[in-house]
Amino acid sequence: MKMGTGESITDYFTRSIQHPSLDAMFTFASYIVSVEFYTAFLPLLFWSGHEWLARQMTLLMAICIYAGNSIKDLVSAPRPPSPPVRKFTPTSIEKESSLEYGLPSTHTINTISLSVYLFRFLVMRADGLQASMLWPSGLLLLTATILVIYGRMYLGMHSPVDIIAGIQIGITLVVFWCYVEDYIDFFIMEGKSVLFFWTIMAVLLLAAYPTPKKPTPSFEYHTAFNGVVLGMVWGMRLKNCRHLQDAEALPILHSWSASIALLMKRLLVGLPVVAMAKLTSKYLALRSITWISIFVGLPIRSSTYLPELNGPRALKTKESDPISEDEVLDNYQRSFWPRFYHLGFMEPLDVDTGVRLLQYAVLSFSVVEVCYLFQLLKI
Repeated sequence: MKMGTGESITDYFTRSIQHPSLDAMFTFASYIVSVEFYTAFLPLLFWSGHEWLARQMTLLMAICIYAGNSIKDLVSAPRPPSPPVRKFTPTSIEKESSLEYGLPSTHTINTISLSVYLFRFLVMRADGLQASMLWPSGLLLLTATILVIYGRMYLGMHSPVDIIAGIQIGITLVVFWCYVEDYIDFFIMEGKSVLFFWTIMAVLLLAAYPTPKKPTPSFEYHTAFNGVVLGMVWGMRLKNCRHLQDAEALPILHSWSASIALLMKRLLVGLPVVAMAKLTSKYLALRSITWISIFVGLPIRSSTYLPELNGPRALKTKESDPISEDEVLDNYQRSFWPRFYHLGFMEPLDVDTGVRLLQYAVLSFSVVEVCYLFQLLKI
């Protein structure tokens, strides 16, 4: 097998060992550090009684996502060209991820940061963990990290430069977080005006996000996890104000069977509540943000949830009803604050951003609050 024109040694080596089983393995490895995976994984940490660890990993993940994705969109460096590199995207998650820019590798950032932090937690804070379990756990984390990092090159999603940049940023972020974790956690649990501060900061982070050369899903990933952190902070703060206890830790070190049975009970109670909260919040947020925007007189659009809002059809009531520019202007002039439309500097606001932020905030809030049901049901 000869090396193709413009193909690096790494690309050639990756192409020479391609196999369907490796395709499946590296695709799965890339999924375990995705936003979707951690959105589903974090409830397990909360509901297993490890709320301190869950808080820290949620905040660290949010920092990694914001730093990595904002640098991606700021630099706007393309992914490796295909061909000569084979880009393997068998799942919808990988297809959507391939629309992002390449530098740095956010999968690498997330994997390095969270693996190092989790191993540090096991060494310093995991009470009762035997040394015989510590090193196998570290070896497992190291193996997963290597699989994810190399898998990004194997799947054709990143170049070695992207990976090296991701490693450096990941190490920097996890070292920084280890220094400030206790201060941030104390502020969330005991500080003053926490809810007001964090709500304002969530909005400012959205506003400060850099604009890429072309639209990518990176901003959507940040918005979702920004909402997760916002909901978690609200939930933990209100829970602390009501002096509620954390969910009882699972007796993993004493009985695996009892731990699994207890966790299954909590999942059977918690998952339907969280699913209902997410669906309900999406509907209510979509309707409320849309109508508030129309009432205030802000031009709006929707890239995903309500595409019929785009362009001059922003205020139409039926899909088949055409609406002219004059009718749009007339509707805005009859709104409560029509001056926003006439100032001319307002571009249409994407209501999807607000909907996604509130949807994931309610989802995270419900994950924290459902622990109250565990206490009532004594599980």
